[in-house]
Amino acid sequence: MTTLYARTAASTSLVLPIAAAVNHLVAAVMRWNDARVTRKALSRLTDRELNDIGLVRGDIDHISKI
Repeated sequence: MTTLYARTAASTSLVLPIAAAVNHLVAAVMRWNDARVTRKALSRLTDRELNDIGLVRGDIDHISKI
């Protein structure tokens, strides 16, 4: 019985760091995609529309990283 418990504890101790790494990776991909969508939406605006919201075209990359 002790051997079975030891195996379960060992495999559980591996699962948590792996799950955390996968969660971190998914969060990074989601942040990247949000930035991509923001850049794309802002890039579609005209210079006048960007000016209306207080931006210039050069601000797009900076804004999408925030």
